Amino acid sequence: MHGQGLLRTENWELPAAHYNSPVMSSSAIEKKIEALREKIRHHEYRYYVLDAPEISDAEFDALMNELKRLEAEHPKLITRDSPTQRVGGKPREGFVKAKHSSPMLSLDNAYSEEELRDWERRVHELSGRTDIEYMCELKLDGMSLALVYHDGRLERGITRGDGNVGEDVTLNVRTVRSVPLSVAKDKLKKAGIPADFEVRGEMLMPLAAFRKLNEEREGQGLAVFANPRNFTAGTVRQLDPSITAQRRMNYFAYMLLKDGRTYFDRQSKAMDAMEAAGFKVNPNRKLAKNLTEVWKFIQSWEHKRESLPYEIDGIVIKVDRTAWQQELGFTGKAPRWAIAYKYAARGAVTQIENIVPQVGRTGKLTPVAWLKPVPIGGTTVSRATLHNMDEIERLGVKIGDWVEVERGGDVIPKVVKVVEDDKDRPRGDQQFEMPEHCPVCGGNVVRTPGEVDHRCVNANCPAKLQGTILHFASRHVMDIDGLGEVLVNQLTERGLVKNVADLYKLTKDDLLQLERMGEKSAENVLAEIEASKRLPLERVIYGLGIRFVGERTAQFLAEHFGSLDAVMKASAEELEEVNEVGPRIAESIVEFFADEHNRKLVTDLRKAGLTFTGQKKEKGTKLAGKTFVLTGTLSRHTRDEAKKMIEDAGGRVSGSVSKKTDYVVAGSDAGSKLDKARELGVSVVGEEELEGLVG
Repeated sequence: MHGQGLLRTENWELPAAHYNSPVMSSSAIEKKIEALREKIRHHEYRYYVLDAPEISDAEFDALMNELKRLEAEHPKLITRDSPTQRVGGKPREGFVKAKHSSPMLSLDNAYSEEELRDWERRVHELSGRTDIEYMCELKLDGMSLALVYHDGRLERGITRGDGNVGEDVTLNVRTVRSVPLSVAKDKLKKAGIPADFEVRGEMLMPLAAFRKLNEEREGQGLAVFANPRNFTAGTVRQLDPSITAQRRMNYFAYMLLKDGRTYFDRQSKAMDAMEAAGFKVNPNRKLAKNLTEVWKFIQSWEHKRESLPYEIDGIVIKVDRTAWQQELGFTGKAPRWAIAYKYAARGAVTQIENIVPQVGRTGKLTPVAWLKPVPIGGTTVSRATLHNMDEIERLGVKIGDWVEVERGGDVIPKVVKVVEDDKDRPRGDQQFEMPEHCPVCGGNVVRTPGEVDHRCVNANCPAKLQGTILHFASRHVMDIDGLGEVLVNQLTERGLVKNVADLYKLTKDDLLQLERMGEKSAENVLAEIEASKRLPLERVIYGLGIRFVGERTAQFLAEHFGSLDAVMKASAEELEEVNEVGPRIAESIVEFFADEHNRKLVTDLRKAGLTFTGQKKEKGTKLAGKTFVLTGTLSRHTRDEAKKMIEDAGGRVSGSVSKKTDYVVAGSDAGSKLDKARELGVSVVGEEELEGLVG
């Protein structure tokens, strides 16, 4: 279905090539394109809103690719709400402020049943009614966002900000597939929603996606995010929408407005209407007749919240009738008709019996507190993370201390505080020290200046072996198709592969002893391994898994030095001469090759026949020593092309303007960087002038 097969919808089926037929009128093509868009919108809704897909990912991709092809052939028919237009635009230099149609206020909190009943009593007194129904909704732990629609099409996405003014993050919001780019007028009419409306809701990240992303960041040697809420806020405020698009965010709608005012006469009706219009509305809600039912709902979800695929921190309770909400009104900062019941932090006090360093799959050593077992949130906890030495020093933790431990969602329990001044719980007296050698392999443990983590630098450390092999075999590295997680687990658990060089020693008999491995599959894997030997030098450098050395840096190293031997022998100062290699990356490379285990690995890869030399790239000198900053939208070149042009001439490109900047290359819609350049007296040039400088 990638342009050659049949393109299907419920009511028609035509060969894809038929779209190019000269006999088709422009109106017929337009109808076919719109029918395909509706098909894709339907499947996006099934997958991202209902979590009930009807077709495979490959089939969905084929539909999207066909739409892209048709729109490329008929660019005048591209519409802003087309599914192909979710990701667009170049990275921005900042966000524009946007005023809300009405304040997005925070809620008052209750922490006990007694406080909740006090709130209900005030509601009864102020409204003069006792027969009040309440809408109960899960309090999603994410980031509040307002979506403004005009004529059924998404016009703006605005963060909560200070409640009155937020930031316009429309380009980022458009990349979130549970957010409709448009809602058909007939669907709006059926749901009872006007063509111009506003939806407010919560953007969040599913826990599974959050864990996967943190694993990927660890594998790249980057700091992990503390929790999904902070990560969501950072993602929504990314200046580059393509980054937001890569992170599978979710949006749950909880309020519908028209001209800043609630539109339906009941909150429960608004929830149903948004759901009918195609918005993702949390199904875990209840219309309660009284506070007794509210309390039962609260208690039931306190026990069930760990089963959810996302984080919640309480329950929101709202007076259901809109007219009564308006009568109750607002305090200075919160509505009187709603309240948030917050669940207590899941924690307990216990004693640290020992602190043991645990080696992760990236080589990071994490100090873990071994605790006297204690029940927290329905689970017995005997381990808790202390993160790093800086955290141990901040808390003042010693072995033998009594500590407060908290556990949230399925995040590993953590020590949050030392219990002091308690005669029944005396302080410990044994200080923990990070070992100089890895407790798993004996390799060197280093802490790079300016960083908080200690790491084992041995690439063959068993603790990180599986992750190292999966990285080495991945498509953008050595591209060994077939070496997936299941196969790698078997190879390492059976001792057939103890480092990446061992992959090149595998035989057909080795593979045939593994589960679900047939003769043909074994031959295919061995053929892929053999083919990887022919890949260029930069792939081998990237495959070594040197911390901070990604695909682009590996390419620069290969082009600058021309051989792996030259990279190994280079000093930190020599490495810093390479484009985009700063002191931290240079130090990491030096540390890697200083380790005897890693030098042995390089020797084994050389014997296996991998590529150790490449084409050394001679750069021009015309712009040697000159620093450039690119800003605005360039018309003659892409940013990557302009950057390469400068670097090939010996210059360097920086992301910020300073007194050390020699030139700012300004395109259209240049922003704060251009202002900064003028303020500092930095030379500003256009693309033609840049071409002249490069020669």
